[in-house]
Amino acid sequence: MTKNSINSQRISLVIPIFNEQDNIIWHFNEINDFFESRSITYEIIYVDDGSSDNSLNIIEELQVEHPKIVHFITLSRNFGKEAATTAGLSAVTGDAAIIMDGDGQHPIGIVDDFMTLWKSGNDVVVGIRTSNKNEGAVKKYGSKLFYAILKFIGGKDVISGTTDFRLIDKKVVTEFNKLTERNRVTRNLLDWLGFKRAEVPFEAEERHAGTAGYSYRKLFKLALDGIVAHSTRPLKFIALLGSMISTISAIVGVMLAIQKYILGDPLSLSVTGSALLALFVTFLVGIVLVCQGLLALYLESVYYETQNRPLYVIRKHR
Repeated sequence: MTKNSINSQRISLVIPIFNEQDNIIWHFNEINDFFESRSITYEIIYVDDGSSDNSLNIIEELQVEHPKIVHFITLSRNFGKEAATTAGLSAVTGDAAIIMDGDGQHPIGIVDDFMTLWKSGNDVVVGIRTSNKNEGAVKKYGSKLFYAILKFIGGKDVISGTTDFRLIDKKVVTEFNKLTERNRVTRNLLDWLGFKRAEVPFEAEERHAGTAGYSYRKLFKLALDGIVAHSTRPLKFIALLGSMISTISAIVGVMLAIQKYILGDPLSLSVTGSALLALFVTFLVGIVLVCQGLLALYLESVYYETQNRPLYVIRKHR
């Protein structure tokens, strides 16, 4: 079977759900109308992430009505979107999986573009959010800051606006399911796998109903996890900063001591003993940071070993 026969292949949609009772039926109808109008075989895997509303009951009713299409996984409590997405990907049976939110912000229409690019040979097709209707200033500029930091710490290929809304080929799903990180960011891990990818820009819609389950606290934690999981460069930056502080404070301290005690203060700087002590303390702070940086090199080795990622990923084999 090849990607050229798209209509003969099966698409799995993974949709994490947390308190989306007002959106599930509407969203299912949108998805169903889309795929039926294109005669594409599909399944939906809902992952109920410990919802406290009526979401699970609604999903169970949908499953009874559409047993060949609707499947669900129920987590024992709220483990977070990343864990829920991972659980969903572990259960897909299709030739490709599409990850999307259940609140209607990810427009189903651009799946046409996803599948066209997949058909042309891309293993991952990523939705790039260009704008978000009625997006608050905190989320808008916080997102810009997050991607700026990622690029600064070494993610030169990071594209601003990258989302979890994406299509991934079955072989990518298989490799993703081998990864063992617990504190994970799905999009970073999928990017790390390195399969051929393409991007599709889109404008995020407003939520169909209800309020967002992702609080600012959760968004901040996700951003922090993304930065920590993306690179160990911040650890090395500490050592560089310490080296600079120690070098500058040592040079300035020696110069001021010579100027005051050997040359007799020809520049009339009137440097006090307290000022020299402050420079000495600054020098020691730099030494401490250098030592932390050296420890970070060992920590980096442990960090990569404990992630237990595969040594390599095979894209094709015959």
